[in-house]
Amino acid sequence: MARISSKTSKGVICMINRERMVSEFKSFVSIDSLSRKERQMADVLTQKMKALGCEVYEDNAGQEIEGNTGNLICTLKGNKDIPALMITAHMDTVEPGTGKKPIEENGIIHSDGTTVLGGDDAAGIECILEVLRVLGEDKLDHGDIQIVFTVAEEGGLFGAKHLDYSRIYSKYAIVLDSDGPIGTVAVKAPSQYRMYVTVKGLAAHAGIAPEKGISAIQIASAAISAMKLGRLDFETTANVGVITGGRETNIVCDRVEIKAEARSRDKEKLERQKDHMKECFEKAASDFGGSVDFRAILEYPSYNISKDAKIIAILEKAAKAAGIELLQEETGGGSDTNIFNGKGIEAVDVSVGMDKVHSVSEQIRIDDMVKAAGFVLSAVRSM
Repeated sequence: MARISSKTSKGVICMINRERMVSEFKSFVSIDSLSRKERQMADVLTQKMKALGCEVYEDNAGQEIEGNTGNLICTLKGNKDIPALMITAHMDTVEPGTGKKPIEENGIIHSDGTTVLGGDDAAGIECILEVLRVLGEDKLDHGDIQIVFTVAEEGGLFGAKHLDYSRIYSKYAIVLDSDGPIGTVAVKAPSQYRMYVTVKGLAAHAGIAPEKGISAIQIASAAISAMKLGRLDFETTANVGVITGGRETNIVCDRVEIKAEARSRDKEKLERQKDHMKECFEKAASDFGGSVDFRAILEYPSYNISKDAKIIAILEKAAKAAGIELLQEETGGGSDTNIFNGKGIEAVDVSVGMDKVHSVSEQIRIDDMVKAAGFVLSAVRSM
């Protein structure tokens, strides 16, 4: 089997097994593991983590979110008296994610074009397992490592929100769930408001007495037309993503339901945008004589990791040891990282090389996944 050497900060040559990673990654992405249906993936991981010497605990997040699986909290005890490090990845995938068939060619693993690949986040999972294997095989010293595999990350970070934090004692975390060149870490990410809006009008016969009706579609159209949407500035975005309503063409529509969002890395900008969108709906409803129910839920908090944070020092040391460049970037997306930082854990989102995620064109370069595992291994050794 081909093994790739990775020199750590201690001068120890550690061996990442490329062939083993490819084989196991393919097996992981072949498992159906949609959000709230991660049971099979959890069972496979439980068996593998126990075989690697971890204590494995499944919390009750599955019950809380009406799923069939909880988060897995796996602890590998170390032999060094240093702060514990948490390394995480999520078990779920987006649709279409049933019956995935990975195809390997020219150093790339991709889907067959009918489903996502599932490298988001099987690549993160595989990197974690390979790191644990190398630690054991090469008998490398390390502190306690807490591995967390979350459920239902896609669509709402539900697993991280319902994680049993009473069992987490790590103060620093690496979240393996990002794209970009290996060495890319997201150090700043936005908060997000998700908005649920019901526009109410008055039904009437569209051909006989349209003047007696109030069109909820017209109200919604006027409101959305007046909104500032898309990229508002370098750290703020807004979008109306779902509109449903109406029954027949001969009925003036009396109800429209809308789902929208706003994100910003600046709290005040986010609040202003949320209020702006609400005011647009309320004004349009008033103008046409209808009404609106507007509900905004803060999905997750923003985070901003300072340049002198301990987790950055760890990753800078790891990048140097692994021979890669540490790229600190700001992102417009949310991840479990937002939730962990909100819980007081110093966490960053780290690239594992995934590409074209959430599409049937999803793929990953094998070299990138192997390189990511080497980087994570160096981070463990750099504590």
